This record gives sequence, structure tokens and C-alpha cells, in this order.
Amino acid sequence: MNLRTLFAAALLFTGGLAPALAQDFPVTLTHMYGATTIEKAPERVVSLGYAGADNILALGIKPVAVRYWYGDYPYAAWPWAVAALGDSQPVVLTGDLNIEQIAALQPDLILAVGSGITKEQYALLSQIAPTVAPEAEYGDYGTPWQVDVRTDGKALGKSAEAEVRIKAIEDRFAAIRAAHPGWQDKTAAVGFFWNDAPGAYRSIDMRPRLLASLGLGTPEAIDKVGAATDFYASFSAEDLSPLDADVLVWFDDAAKIKAMKLRPTLRAYSEGREIFADALLSGAFSYSSLLSIDYVLDQLVPLIELAIDGDPATIVPDAGAGQNG
Repeated sequence: MNLRTLFAAALLFTGGLAPALAQDFPVTLTHMYGATTIEKAPERVVSLGYAGADNILALGIKPVAVRYWYGDYPYAAWPWAVAALGDSQPVVLTGDLNIEQIAALQPDLILAVGSGITKEQYALLSQIAPTVAPEAEYGDYGTPWQVDVRTDGKALGKSAEAEVRIKAIEDRFAAIRAAHPGWQDKTAAVGFFWNDAPGAYRSIDMRPRLLASLGLGTPEAIDKVGAATDFYASFSAEDLSPLDADVLVWFDDAAKIKAMKLRPTLRAYSEGREIFADALLSGAFSYSSLLSIDYVLDQLVPLIELAIDGDPATIVPDAGAGQNG
């Protein structure tokens, strides 16, 4: 844990924030399916967002149930979340939502930002407990991490803590931008190979948004593909040019990506500007939570520094950069 994070955490346990910590209920949150009123501070929280449990845990609440996304970790807690989980043993919800299973948990709040729940599922869940869906403007999976944290904070009676945690991370982003002014006019793409086709996340996705916080924008060629609400775009293996960027971060199966016949046509390849994220970094990147973002920055920033240094001979660890890839 860095000093900034330690300082933010210390504030929560000193008198500096004491007058602001009490949050009055009821509170009302608006979202894509209407408005939800929470009458009192919840005690039994079900987290349905695929990455939603991280922010809830970071705010000091142990959910009675969490949604499984991917990764073989006990209680769906990746390494960066283990300390916050402590000895809690939440029910792990897998597969399609089982409304009866959720009802049996007797929750008094269901947080469903980033869950993809339908209007019909929302109606059923709302009969069990107050249910909070994503805001309409962000769609099912486009909610910025700051908005997710503020939504959780308001719903849980933890708004003051949420703001402290958000500021600590935003301060770190600002410090990185200040230390790397040359990044501000550069681009970065987050690419992958899935369903036998290459692709990349569009700028509305949480992964490019994190890179944008460092000053690195998404190439326009990626955003031009697909509908405005799509969080990713797929491309033909015969034309990888939309993926070319000043930094190209690859997710998922490195062997399949390196086997693409036209990969050498990318400037990012020939100039040594590729980064291959391992499973843990990809996971932390994808969660983009209060608990995972510091890990992403610790690991990714030094790799970007190497990839974007202008020297094709620079080897990016675990990246297979340049013509050695």
C-alpha cells in the first residue's frame, strides 16, 4: 500500500472526517429502471455487479453474496481483495441469476451496477429488497469507477468514505500525468483475441477509461466500429490497422495473439510498443476498482514507460516487444 492510500485510510479513523461520516437515510438513487429509495443503512447486501464487490468491500461492507465473473479464487475475491474480504464467506452467485436463491439470503439491499440485469429481473429483485441498477447514460457495463463508488457510497451510507477513496486514486492519476507530460498527446489501445477474431475495447469501457486518466486516448479507428453503446469492437484478422497505437496493451491468450500472421504489420510491433498483460494484471485492469487500480498502476506504468520511450530496442518485460515477440 502506498503512502497516499495509507493517508486516505488514516483519515477514515481520525476525527478529521467524523462530522461528515454520518449519512442520513432515507436516500434515493435514480437509474435506468427508475428510482430506488433505501430507508435505512443496510446490513445484508447482495452484490450482483460482476466487479461490484470490490468497491463494497473497500468501503468496509462485507456482502452476504457476490457475483462470480471469472478467475478461480475463493469467494470470487482476487488477490487485491483478499485483505478487505477478511474472514467473510459470502455466497458466490454463479451462472444465470437465481431469484429464489437471492430471496433466501434475505438481503436489505441489492447493488446491481455492472450486472446486466434486465428490466424484468429488476422488477423481481425489487420485490425482495431495494435494488440499484446502472444509470441510463452508462448502459449495462459502461459505468465509470468513480460513479460506481459514489453510487455504492450513497446506498451504503458511506459517501464520505467514498469521496476520500476516490480522491486518493485521482490524486495518483494526476501525479502520474504530471510526471509524464509526453503521454498527453499519445494513444493507447487495449486489444484481445476472442472468438477467433482480434478486437479492442472502445473508449466507453473501463479499461480505456483508466488509460485516459493517464493521458492516453483511444484511437478513433476503434471507436468508429460498432454501435455507440458497444464497449468493444471486433476486427478482421486481415486488417489489424485499427489496433495501431502509441501503446498497445494485449489481453488474454498471448500465444494466439503472437501467432496472428499480420501482427508484424503493426507499428506497435515493429517499434516495440506492445505490452502483454498477464492474467492478474488483466483482471485488475478489468475490475478497475478501489481495490485493484493501485495494483494496475504499480504494474502498468513502468511498462508503459518502456513501451513509449521511442527506442524500438527497449525490451518490455513479458511483452515479447518488437521483432523479438
